[in-house]
Amino acid sequence: MDKLELKGIWNEVKGKVKQAYADLTDDDLKYEDGKDEELLGKLQQKTGKGRDELVKWIKSL
Repeated sequence: MDKLELKGIWNEVKGKVKQAYADLTDDDLKYEDGKDEELLGKLQQKTGKGRDELVKWIKSL
């Protein structure tokens, strides 16, 4: 998932991600330019999914 793609869809899928994983905080889901990998890393830790699995899941939302 490239940076522009993540940035473009993030506001749309953030709510769906939070519904699926209620323990995620707004800080966990905060998108910042240039910190895509950090965001994915936080999500990997909280969800227990691998990077590729997580990216595929986000794209499916």
